[in-house]
Amino acid sequence: MRVKILTALVAAALTAVPGVAYAEPHAHAHQGHDSIRYASIKKCTSKDGDRPCGDWRLVMHSGEKSVLHDAQGVALDAKGKSVRYSPAPIAVSGNGRRIAYFTKTGRLAVRTLGGGVTVFAANALPRVAQNDVTLLLSDDGGRLAAMIGGDRPASTRVFDTATGARLGTVPADRSVLGFSFDGDELLTSVDGDESVTELAVYSDAGEEAVRVAPPQVVASNGPQALSADGRTVASVVQGSKPQLVLYDLRTDRVTSRKKIKLPDADVDMVDWTGDTQVTLHMLSGGDRMTIVQIDTETGAVKVRDKYTTLKDTFVFAACGG
Repeated sequence: MRVKILTALVAAALTAVPGVAYAEPHAHAHQGHDSIRYASIKKCTSKDGDRPCGDWRLVMHSGEKSVLHDAQGVALDAKGKSVRYSPAPIAVSGNGRRIAYFTKTGRLAVRTLGGGVTVFAANALPRVAQNDVTLLLSDDGGRLAAMIGGDRPASTRVFDTATGARLGTVPADRSVLGFSFDGDELLTSVDGDESVTELAVYSDAGEEAVRVAPPQVVASNGPQALSADGRTVASVVQGSKPQLVLYDLRTDRVTSRKKIKLPDADVDMVDWTGDTQVTLHMLSGGDRMTIVQIDTETGAVKVRDKYTTLKDTFVFAACGG
């Protein structure tokens, strides 16, 4: 089970976030620097069943582990009481260099490996249960989207993680699917007329750029991901004949369908990680992750990484990207 993101946080051993040029594909683990593979929270068992317990832990690509001591582990409700059976939200940027979470004082925060912590204003989010909040970081961690669900959903807040400043909002009825690769736009879905699912792109300032009802081959094969150009959507058809499908939102046209060979696992995340590279996180057995990179021009598939989560994991948040 994963949360659409060990020795103290080892600040001295970590380096600043490198710039991500949108034209270049990922090269994990980022030019020799270590980065976060996933965050995990421990599972405790009682007579009432399994529940999360303890602090969030970070597992690095190097195999090192650390504890995120200042992060809230088990979610708190709007009055500050423990929800007990739900973990507090956490997100890891696609490049594995930034982590978003709630601090134990209830503030939204983003930590940069080897840098500092940006603690957001106390009123950055309305007072809601933490387990009603979903956090999502852009690939380079420069933008954070905080989605608010539950019985009283509210608009999604978009923040600059370097300053904590709010850049804009996305309407509450839009489900945020992810940032574009360069972090400037957000891809969202919304229920249109006659139960048709539509895709819409918003700028990080909250302005709608395009909204369209895509063909079924795209709409029914989520999750979808948005390229840095702000218009090209990638989705993956699974099954006996898997395909990578590219769709242009501006022209409402499928521009490419490539046959691909995939591991025997379910697609958990789809991300653009270069102009011509899409990366899939594929999950099997609930705890085994395989990450593959797809060349969008040739359809060639390369396994970038494989791992099994810690045995005592309740839920985990992978780095994406």
